[in-house]
Amino acid sequence: MTMMKLIAAMVQDEDVDELLGALVETGCRATKVQTSGGFLRGSNNMVLIGVEKDKVEQVLEVIQAHCHSRTQTIHPSDASYLSESLTVTIGGATVFVWDVEKYERL
Repeated sequence: MTMMKLIAAMVQDEDVDELLGALVETGCRATKVQTSGGFLRGSNNMVLIGVEKDKVEQVLEVIQAHCHSRTQTIHPSDASYLSESLTVTIGGATVFVWDVEKYERL
């Protein structure tokens, strides 16, 4: 039996389409779920990828190559909890990898 892993990557809207295309090119299937929340309360995506254990590093490299950090300035008018403008780094990806107890394709 092949050991499977589930990768969940939180990805910015600006990067998700390029990432999904690159994953398909490497033979990976992925599901995109639109999400929102966090510090900036912005729109993001959770990309779920099921892969064999030996492909995890390859998938992480694809994610790293296609998800980029950028800076954004938030103004008090955009976020009522701020008293002055704040520049933050956003983007890249937050990635979780789990063992999969059971995998079936129906």
